[in-house]
Amino acid sequence: MEKKVAGTAGYGENAAMLATQYESIEFEALHHDVLHLFPARPSEILDIGAGSGRDSAALARKGHAVTAIEPSKELREEGQRRHAMLDIHWIDDHLPDLQVARQLGRTFDLILLTAVWMHLEKQEREIAMQAIAGLLRPKGKVMMTLRHGPVPPGRQMFDVSPHETVELAAQSGLQARHLSERPDMFDRTDVSWSVVVLEKVEQQEPGFRISS
Repeated sequence: MEKKVAGTAGYGENAAMLATQYESIEFEALHHDVLHLFPARPSEILDIGAGSGRDSAALARKGHAVTAIEPSKELREEGQRRHAMLDIHWIDDHLPDLQVARQLGRTFDLILLTAVWMHLEKQEREIAMQAIAGLLRPKGKVMMTLRHGPVPPGRQMFDVSPHETVELAAQSGLQARHLSERPDMFDRTDVSWSVVVLEKVEQQEPGFRISS
C-alpha cells in the first residue's frame, strides 16, 4: 500500500490537469532570474517534487543527468508518460527524509525544489534541510521557490519565510547565493513567490553573498 504523504494532498486526483498546467510554462520563463546559476556543463541534478517533469525534461535536454523524485504516483506516471523519450531516472521518494535518494549513495551538483518547500512543517523542514545538504557536493547549489498566499482547498501548505530558510540552511553548511521575489506566473494577484539559491561550502564563512 502506497504511503500517504501529507504534502501531496490534492495532487494525485488532479494529476492530469495539474500536469497540463505545469507544462504550459516553459522552464526558461519560470527560472529566468536564476538561469545564470544553473550548471553550464553536464552535471548530476536531483529534481525533488518533479511533478510533471517539466524541469527535469528541460535539464535532461541540456545534457544533464537528472534524477526526478515525485511522491505522487499519479503525477509521477504523468511525467514518465509525457517525457518517455528522455533519459530521466524517476524514483518514488519524499521529503523530509529522502530515504530512497540517500540509499543511492550519490551526491549532486544541483538540487531543485520548485514549489515544494512550503508543503513541509517546521520540524520537517529541519530534517529535510539536513538530508538535502547530505546529498549535495561541495560548491553544489540548491534552488527553491517558496509560495506565499492563500492555501488552496484540500492542500497542505505553510507560508515559509526566505530568511528563515537561509538561517536554517546555514545550520547545514549552506549559504545563500541569491534571494529574489517574483509575481505568480498564472496571474493570481494574491499569490507571490520567493526564489532562494543556496550553495554548499566546505568551511562556514561569515555572512552570505547574494547574486542578483
